[in-house]
Amino acid sequence: MLTRRNIQRIVSLRQKKHRNELGLFVAEGQRLVSELLKSHLDVAEIYHTGNLEKMFTVDSKIATTLVSENEMNRISALSTPTPVLALVKMPLYNAEPINHANRLVLALDSIQDPGNMGTILRLADWFGIDTILCSNDTADIFSPKVVQASMGAIARIKVHYCNLPTKLSAYSKNSPIFGTYLEGESIYDLPGVESGCIVMGNEGNGISPEVGSCITQKIHIPDFAGGRARVESLNVAMATAIVLSEFRRKQVALINHET
Repeated sequence: MLTRRNIQRIVSLRQKKHRNELGLFVAEGQRLVSELLKSHLDVAEIYHTGNLEKMFTVDSKIATTLVSENEMNRISALSTPTPVLALVKMPLYNAEPINHANRLVLALDSIQDPGNMGTILRLADWFGIDTILCSNDTADIFSPKVVQASMGAIARIKVHYCNLPTKLSAYSKNSPIFGTYLEGESIYDLPGVESGCIVMGNEGNGISPEVGSCITQKIHIPDFAGGRARVESLNVAMATAIVLSEFRRKQVALINHET
C-alpha cells in the first residue's frame, strides 16, 4: 500500500523542479522499463500491479512495491496506466570536449514540444547519433512525455544542456556546423561528410540569431510540390528524420567510395 506522502512524491516528479531536487524521473510501461533495466541507468524503484517476475528479472537492490490498480491510477501520468512504473536516477554527464572524429552530432535550439523532443531522441538513436547538444531552454528530456516518446532511446544518448552558441563556437574550430533553414544549399546537393554538427531550430522561430552566428553552412530540405500550393514547413521531428537519413546515406556512400 502506498502512503499519501509517497504518492505525492511520485506525482511531484511531473514537474522539472522536483525532478531536479530528487534526481529522479518516471518511466512507465513494461517495454520501456525493461529497456532501462538493461541500460547503464540506475533504476531506483519499481511499482507494479501484476506479477513482476513474469515481466522481467529485477536486481534485489531495486526497491519493488506491489500496488493496486487504483493506486497506479493515482501515480501514473498516462491516461491509460500500465502495470509497471519505475523511478530512475537522472544521469549526470560530464561536459567533456566532444570527440569530432568520424561522427555526427545533433544540436537542438529551443525545441519546445515534448513529443517532438522524444521523437528526435528516437531518431538520433536509430541513426547512430550518441550525443545531442541542447540550448538551456530546450524541453527537458526527463519530462514524462519525452521519456515515453523516446521509447528507451533516452538510455543510449548523452544529452548536454549548455550555452549552445559557446559550445558550437568551440566545435566549429574542428568540424562544420550545418544549420537547417528555409533557404540554403539543398541537402541532396551536399557532399558526404565524415563529421559535423547538425542544428535544428525552434518549431516556430527556427534557429536563433545567436546560434545562427555559429553556423558554417546553411542547408534546407527542398520541396517537390512543383509550384502548387503546399504546407509552409515541416514539423521539426520530420525534418530531423529527413536530414539525418540523407547525411547517413552520404556517409555510407563516401565510405564505400574510399574502400
